[in-house]
Amino acid sequence: MWKALASNAITFLIVILFLLGGLILWGQSQYNAAGPLDQPICLRVPSGSNMSRVSKDLVAQGAVSNGRIFRVGADYTDKTQELKAGSYLIPTHASMAQITDIVTRGGASTCGTEIVYRVGVTRSTVQLRALDPATSRYVEQASYLPGEDAVPAELTEALDSGDVRFRVALAEGVTSWQVVESLNAIEVMIGEVTEIPAEGSLAPDSYEISRGADRAELIARMQRAQQVILAAAWAERAEDLPVKTPEEALILASLIEKETGVAEERRQVASVFVNRLRQGIKLQTDPTVIYGITKGQGVLGRGLRQSELRRETPWNTYVIPALPPTPIANPGRASIEAALNPDTTEFIFFVADGTGGHAFAVTLAEHNANVAKWRAIEAERAKQPD
Repeated sequence: MWKALASNAITFLIVILFLLGGLILWGQSQYNAAGPLDQPICLRVPSGSNMSRVSKDLVAQGAVSNGRIFRVGADYTDKTQELKAGSYLIPTHASMAQITDIVTRGGASTCGTEIVYRVGVTRSTVQLRALDPATSRYVEQASYLPGEDAVPAELTEALDSGDVRFRVALAEGVTSWQVVESLNAIEVMIGEVTEIPAEGSLAPDSYEISRGADRAELIARMQRAQQVILAAAWAERAEDLPVKTPEEALILASLIEKETGVAEERRQVASVFVNRLRQGIKLQTDPTVIYGITKGQGVLGRGLRQSELRRETPWNTYVIPALPPTPIANPGRASIEAALNPDTTEFIFFVADGTGGHAFAVTLAEHNANVAKWRAIEAERAKQPD
């Protein structure tokens, strides 16, 4: 009898172990299988949250089919205690394992709301944006011009919520003075910047910052980024250029940056300046005259006068026979690369063509004809009602 009972108990135990093993294998397959999510979602993990709350949110949003399996899987992989607060983009059909990795990996949030401080050439703006998970594109919620507009209520609410990312975005061609003025006005940063960085030394780009970020440290990041860009472009430069140092290349790049916003013609503009430098022809570019007047402190806001074109300043390339002594703005990567690898052309002239780009010419006669066309376009536009 006892043998029969022992035999039955062993059999029962084997069955239980077999079922338990099958259950574990099934749970593992569920944990690693593609999830039910048909559209991406933005999952917010508040500070102080836990895997139990996260699992309930995921179930409610249709990202996981079983919250218990999600929690057990996270615990089994020793990730339960590694949960990071933030807002995370959960892609379609993400497995529970993938979601666990996303919310425990840390680093910058990948979705949600962000405030972007845009430092532009003519104006600076503050923009509130939110990521649309369905398109993975940021959508503007509100914006304003500092010093001109009232701060929108939506932006104030986002600042007070504590659940928002911050970003500083520098446009190509901004001056160092404009950058410092804008950074000193950002209320979530600390440490006033009193010294203007060298013109051209800041890399135009988008920089993520945190609340309480130090302004001087951000300036240093921008400078390091520009040094890396310039060094890489200098290492790949064309041969026999009339610029002999990385500093001269940066000056030339700033002229290219201020002369055109059309990406496709940067290397053509560069070729004009390079050809002129090789032939000893004055560069005669208006942005250098403007910089001699403003020193990069704001926008001139009007056309240049003939007396200003003739006035001697260190930057006026209608007067000086070479490159100005410093950059006249902070050029972006594309302009730096164009300066060091220009197109091979015979162009020595260019003028606006009315489309936002320029008409290029080899001879003065061709250039004069292009200028006449541009003046006719200007005259026609002047007749149009505002």
